Amino acid sequence: MQEQSSTDSIKEIIEQDTLGPIKDIWNYGFSYNLGDEKVHISIGLILLVVMAFILTSVFLRILRSFITGKLEEKEKLKFISVFKFLKYFIYVIVILITLSSAGIDITILLTASAALFVGLGLALQKLFQDIIGGIFIILDKSLLVGDIIEMDGRIGRVFEIKLRTTRAITRDDKVMIIPNHKFISEVVFNYTQNHKSTGELVKVGVAYGSDTQMIKKILLNCANQIESILESPEPFVLLEEFGDSAMHFSIHFYVTDSFVDPKIKSQLRFKIDEEFRRNKVTIPFPQREVHIFNNNINNK
Repeated sequence: MQEQSSTDSIKEIIEQDTLGPIKDIWNYGFSYNLGDEKVHISIGLILLVVMAFILTSVFLRILRSFITGKLEEKEKLKFISVFKFLKYFIYVIVILITLSSAGIDITILLTASAALFVGLGLALQKLFQDIIGGIFIILDKSLLVGDIIEMDGRIGRVFEIKLRTTRAITRDDKVMIIPNHKFISEVVFNYTQNHKSTGELVKVGVAYGSDTQMIKKILLNCANQIESILESPEPFVLLEEFGDSAMHFSIHFYVTDSFVDPKIKSQLRFKIDEEFRRNKVTIPFPQREVHIFNNNINNK
């Protein structure tokens, strides 16, 4: 009996002198009313949330390293971009579960902050659309770095794809920052997604009476002399229409880099002008004939 009483005394001393202060510190905090419920925020709860956050972060790093270790470099960068977006949702879920385990009714928090969430949702609507668009771009590979695109009448080469925006450099070396939601809500021309070459054309008008077969040979010869124009598929010439002042021809050709096709077209036009001068082919300008009738003169 004496041994039992001494053991109980030791336990009481430990609980009062050692564990007592620790419990007091752990439970120390503040309380406030949230609706009809009273919520107590203690140091222990804060430490618990921080520990859950740290453990989740370590776990996510290990998971990311494990998955990316088996991926190629390009696929690795895409996975990291999506992973950064998903980990924030995981953090929120872990924190809510931790608070619920600590005895806090999280439904009260969600109900009280419903208006705030609605406001944030409306304010961040475009942001979420951009992020979702970025995820779709990364997953379905509808857009890749190096692709040449046309949007809103501007042509650019994509050099960076982020989760919210895509960046492209235009032909005049200006950076075009495109919100990703545009790629899922608007029509975008991708010149290089499925083919290594793109078709281009140059139009020219010649005077009536010119030898059309000779014009065709000149245009094809000019195209064959430009190094940037591919030999296969072969260039071809079309007589498009008989206009008011000229016969309209077009020379169609293929290039591997449509981003610099204005320079290629300019070279071709210079060559066509040179060959037309050498062969005395006239490029006419619009003309109109005006007939004047004077009824008074005819009456005399």
